[in-house]
Amino acid sequence: MAFIEKGQEIDIEQIKSATILSDQALQKKNQRDQELAAIIKGEDQRLLLVIGPCSSDNEEAVLEYARRLADLQQKVADKIFVVMRVYTAKPRTNGDGYKGLVHQPDTSKSPSLINGLKAVRQLHYRVITETGLTTADEMLYPSNLVLVDDLVSYHAVGARSVEDQEHRFVASGIDAPVGMKNPTSGNLGVMFNAVYAAQNKQIFLYHGQEVETLGNPLAHVILRGALDEYGKNKPNFYYENLLDVIKRYEDMKLSNPFIIIDTNHDNSGKQYLEQVRIIRQTLINRAWNEQIKKSVRGFMIESYLEDGRQNEPEVFGKSITDPCLGWDKTEQLIQEIYETLEKEA
Repeated sequence: MAFIEKGQEIDIEQIKSATILSDQALQKKNQRDQELAAIIKGEDQRLLLVIGPCSSDNEEAVLEYARRLADLQQKVADKIFVVMRVYTAKPRTNGDGYKGLVHQPDTSKSPSLINGLKAVRQLHYRVITETGLTTADEMLYPSNLVLVDDLVSYHAVGARSVEDQEHRFVASGIDAPVGMKNPTSGNLGVMFNAVYAAQNKQIFLYHGQEVETLGNPLAHVILRGALDEYGKNKPNFYYENLLDVIKRYEDMKLSNPFIIIDTNHDNSGKQYLEQVRIIRQTLINRAWNEQIKKSVRGFMIESYLEDGRQNEPEVFGKSITDPCLGWDKTEQLIQEIYETLEKEA
């Protein structure tokens, strides 16, 4: 093997020990987790927003965003349920670039995985305990799940991971919602096979042990757009796309046909302002078609304190990965969604 040993051995329990939720914080988190499950099962008709920075690169900026989001959540809680994106691992197509807090907890210093794992827990812990929000993260590394499974309330499997068997099988053993994105090719069969695998029992090796899962009925789809053979964006949030996805849910007899629209990535072509238009169009489609209204009940939105992106972390609260909606536009957008839902009632 050509691996070079580097750093100290990871002690999972020691890393977790400093950031265990108190009984009070855990009780509040469990209540919100039950509400989230009810939304995905269709027992609660509120709209789900999984919203926050593309990547959580700066603890204080993320916490400032979380405080603002928590205040806004209270104002719209009867129509909208918010789970904050606290994404700490960034997939890279060719391995270059910023790989997230888990790799590089301080962007001014070299990568440090041990410190990164501690920083990941610390950030989720602080968002939960200081704001009362619950958090979402991308399950880029299934082996790291044991480090955050007591904190993270929503797990996403990205476009580059959704075909991987380990991601699918681990998702089947998670007692929390898992969103499966379509791959960059746009192949819906790949995404639905992932949901099927996650919703069913699996037996596999995990952390050196043979494990059996019960299946996760809260696994569902996230439509994030695709790229054609020429590298051009192919959005998949349109009316006909949604009807196709609903029919595939029915044909495969999957549980809880819940659909989230990812408003950035290949749906927007990473033109972050397009997220507003995509949400407006989807809300119109929901109002027009009862099937769509029943199934399309979530948006994934990339949003931070400042508009756009930057190459280096010079502006506080501005993304260093994908461009995001700034706070002012985010607040206006959530208020617009809320008012639209009020008119629907």
